[in-house]
Amino acid sequence: MKRVVIFASGSGSNAENLIRFFQNSDNASVIQVLTNNPRAKVLDRCKKLKVSALSFNKIAFTETETVLNILKSANPDLIVLAGFLWKFPEHILKHFPNKVINVHPALLPKFGGKGMYGIHVHNAVVNQKETETGITIHYVNEHYDEGAIIFQAKCEVKASDSAEDVAAKIHKLEMEHFPEVVDGLLKE
Repeated sequence: MKRVVIFASGSGSNAENLIRFFQNSDNASVIQVLTNNPRAKVLDRCKKLKVSALSFNKIAFTETETVLNILKSANPDLIVLAGFLWKFPEHILKHFPNKVINVHPALLPKFGGKGMYGIHVHNAVVNQKETETGITIHYVNEHYDEGAIIFQAKCEVKASDSAEDVAAKIHKLEMEHFPEVVDGLLKE
């Protein structure tokens, strides 16, 4: 059975979707969720779903080996960033090469980089009058949103769409595709 650890910073809708997807899987299960936000709604979701969840601070993540040691003991086959907002530290990436992936709410390389997350991305898409956007699932490297692309899915952006309209379309793509892509990677 493959082991998945999820990192999330906010509400945790993607994390919950992944947990539910793998609950009845013969292939994999989500064994732990880690968050950098002690008030993140993802913690409540994990409690309801009976999945171990922990919060940590910046020092534990970037300056010490606390989070790395948690990951070593969890021994994940894949680390999935699902709405996780901090840059992943190199010392963890080096220990888990090609085992950390992220979902980004745009078609990279467009609208990526530091500060480009959530509604900021959708505002940029609308302001640039893009006619399409989508999601990108990619490997994580030492730079924001620059790892090798694994999968992209597109949706139309209408001239009348607000950033909130775009967000709803992106959320639908994430719910539909993210678990399937993760499952596919775990079967490779």
